[in-house]
Amino acid sequence: MLRRIGIGLSLIVLIAMFVTVILLLPTLGDPPSQMDDYIIGNAPGETGASNVVAAVLFDYRGLDTLGEATVLFAAATAVAMILRTRNHEAGD
Repeated sequence: MLRRIGIGLSLIVLIAMFVTVILLLPTLGDPPSQMDDYIIGNAPGETGASNVVAAVLFDYRGLDTLGEATVLFAAATAVAMILRTRNHEAGD
């Protein structure tokens, strides 16, 4: 009984969080924010990149991109280590 109450409360909290996030999202068609205008206007001059997306990924958020690449590399390495097959020769 206590387990069902815990699961029910957890679902209610999760649904409340989803509803809150949905209500806080900007509506489609809203004009860009001030940060969007700043990045679009100043990225080429501040970073020297002609592509704004590349400027955001590698200059403004460079450490974040490096962290994501590190996590992906670590995950791929772990999966490769777990799934690798070992070649054991049965007695020469």
